[in-house]
Amino acid sequence: MKNWLSFGAALALGMLASLLALTEPAHAEKRVALVIGNNDYRNVPKLQKAVNDARTMGETLKQLGFSVMVAENQTRQAFSETLLAFDKAVEPGDTAFFFYAGHGFEIAGQNFLLPTDVPAASEGQEELVRDAPVLADRVIERLQNKKVRTAILVFDACRNNPFERAGTRAVAGGGGLAPMTQLPEGVFSVFSAGPRQTALDRLSNNDDNPNSVFTRTFSRELLQPGENLVQVAQHTRRIVSEMAETVSHKQIPVYFDQMVDDVFLNGVAKGQADAARPADPPQKVAALPPVAAPRTAPSNDSINAPIAMFSRHNGGWTVVFSIADPALRISWRMGETSEFRETGFLDTLDPRTRKRMPNPSIELAADAPAATIQVRYVDTSGELQGPFPIRFDPEAALIHDQRKILDMTATSWLSFRELNGLLVYYTQLMSYRCAIREARIGIDSAVPDQVLKMPPCDLRDPSAIPHEAVPYLKLPPSTQFVSVELTYREAVCPRSRASGARLRGYRKVVAIVSHAAKKVFECGTLWDSMFLDVSASLRNPPHGFWNFVSAGGT
Repeated sequence: MKNWLSFGAALALGMLASLLALTEPAHAEKRVALVIGNNDYRNVPKLQKAVNDARTMGETLKQLGFSVMVAENQTRQAFSETLLAFDKAVEPGDTAFFFYAGHGFEIAGQNFLLPTDVPAASEGQEELVRDAPVLADRVIERLQNKKVRTAILVFDACRNNPFERAGTRAVAGGGGLAPMTQLPEGVFSVFSAGPRQTALDRLSNNDDNPNSVFTRTFSRELLQPGENLVQVAQHTRRIVSEMAETVSHKQIPVYFDQMVDDVFLNGVAKGQADAARPADPPQKVAALPPVAAPRTAPSNDSINAPIAMFSRHNGGWTVVFSIADPALRISWRMGETSEFRETGFLDTLDPRTRKRMPNPSIELAADAPAATIQVRYVDTSGELQGPFPIRFDPEAALIHDQRKILDMTATSWLSFRELNGLLVYYTQLMSYRCAIREARIGIDSAVPDQVLKMPPCDLRDPSAIPHEAVPYLKLPPSTQFVSVELTYREAVCPRSRASGARLRGYRKVVAIVSHAAKKVFECGTLWDSMFLDVSASLRNPPHGFWNFVSAGGT
C-alpha cells in the first residue's frame, strides 16, 4: 500500500510538472553580450585602451544581467570564430549587445572593424582592407537571422585613419566611421564620435583613466537607474562633447534609433514603474525582419537634426528652423566662433510643453555671406541638444525660394491688358527671374519659340525690376492664345513648367511641348500646361496689376 501511494504521488507530481511545462514559454528571454577590444595590431598603429574598454564594458553589462563574452586582440580567424560563438549563444527573442573597441575604417559608406592582423595598405589597395576586416553591417544581419528582439551595437572605433604613413598616400577614406542611418527595426546603435570625427583615447598625456573618453562615460551612464537607451545616449553625447571641448577637440557621439519602444537596461523610470499593472505583459520590441537586399551607402545626414527653410524678402532673409522634438529654448550662431544667441519666445503656448513656444525663426541681413549656421535647443528634459550645422548658401536658397513661389502662382505668370492692341505682361516672371534659367513664349503656338528678355539676377535686391526693363510684349489683336515655358535653374537636371493663355475656355493638361521638355521628362518631371481665358483676365485683372501699370507702365 505504501508503495502504491508513493507511485501515485510520483505520478501526480509528474502530471503537474508536465502541465507547468506546457504553460511556460519554450524559451526564456535572456541578455547576451559580446565585447571585443583590439590593441595589439601588427601592421597598423597599436592602441592603448581598447582592451581595457572591452573589459570595463563587460563588467558593466554583467551588472545589468547580461551573459558576457569578452574577446581580446582578435585576428581575422579568431574574430570569425568569436562571432560564430556569439551566434550560437543568441536565441530568438533575446536582447543582444555587441560592443567593439579598436580600429575601424570607412570605405564608400561601409564600416569595417579591423582585426589585429589586418595588412598594411596604401592608395589603390582598398580591396586588401575590404577582404581582411569584418563588415559592421554583417554583425547586424547575423543578429537579424537569429531573430533577436533587441539588438544594441556600440562602436568605440572612430579613431584616426590607421593606414596613414608619413611620406605615403593613405587608403581613401579619412578618419572616423560612416553613419548607419538605414538600420532595420529593433536595432539601436551608438558611435563614439560623429561622422568623420575622431574619438579621443585620453584628454591629455596626464589623463591616467584606463578607458577612452567615450567608454568611461557610456559605461557609467548605462548603470543609471530609470534611463532608457535614448537618454543614456543623449547624456553620453553631452558629457563627451563637453569633455572634448576642454582640449579644443570636436567629438560628438551619435546614436541611431530604430526601436519600437523604450528599452531600459537598469529598470524603468519611477513614474512608469508606479503606473505599471502586474497583469500587463512586459512590453516587447518587434523582432528584426529577415535580411533584405544589400543596402546602399548611407547618407551623411543626421537623422535627428533640425532643418531650415530660407525665405528672401526686401529686408533680407528669414530662416525658420523645424525641430522634431518639443523645445524649451532655441539658440544659434553663424560659424564656429561667434557667441550663441537666443531666438526668444512667441506670445503663444506650446501644448506639448505647456510653456511659451520658442521663436523658431531668425533674420539675416540681405548681404549675409554663405556660412554654416549652428543651431541648438533645450529639450523637455532640460538637456542641451546640438549644435547642429545647417549650411546657408544665399544663391541656392534664393533659387529654391523663388521657384517655390513660381510653382504656387503658375496661374499668374501672364497678365493681359488691352491698350492700343493686346499687351501680355510677364511681371511675375521678371520678379522671380533668379530661379529661371530661360523663359520662352509662343504666339498662337503650343511650342514656345521666342526667348523672353530678362534682366540679370541681382542677388542684392533680387525681386526688384530695373527701371529700364520692359516686362510686357505687344501682341497682334488677332492673337488667339499664348504659351510660355520656364526652365528653372538647377544644378543637376533642369525642371520646367509650361503655362499658356488662351482666348476661350479653361483646361489643364499634362503635355510635353518641346525638345527641352523631353529632356525634363527623362529626368522624371512632367510639364504642367495651363490655358487661361484671356477675356476673363481682362475683366478681372490680378491684384496689383493695374497698380503696376499706373505707376510707370505703358
